[in-house]
Amino acid sequence: MPIVTVHRKAHFNAAHRLCNPNWTEAQNNEIFGKCSNVHYHGHNYELVVSISGEINPETGYVYDLGKLRDIIKIEVEDSFDHKNLNIEVPEFKNLIPTAENISVVIYNKLREKIEEEFQIKITLYETPRNFVTYSGE
Repeated sequence: MPIVTVHRKAHFNAAHRLCNPNWTEAQNNEIFGKCSNVHYHGHNYELVVSISGEINPETGYVYDLGKLRDIIKIEVEDSFDHKNLNIEVPEFKNLIPTAENISVVIYNKLREKIEEEFQIKITLYETPRNFVTYSGE
């Protein structure tokens, strides 16, 4: 049976600050630049969730995209949208909310809800030109 990949796009807005609490302000400013602004800054994140698997012969689907839409809404949009990631999202209490770390957190949240038979890949756009991908490795 062929393996096919389906994709679902989502969007959320969130603020964050890139800052290592073990460093001085000068070190944070040197490494993170304006992304270390003590007053935070925001992004309009674009998320693409990709699921790969065999086509179900009874439905013709790899995965029900309506079900995926609902999972993304609950696990990502409701948790991250219009939030300060550093302050309001528990996963980032002790984790710097870089795009890399955000993608891993999203992957882990979705992995708990999506059956193991499916491969998952997260693509997270922090800006139209800066994006990361993570697929569980």
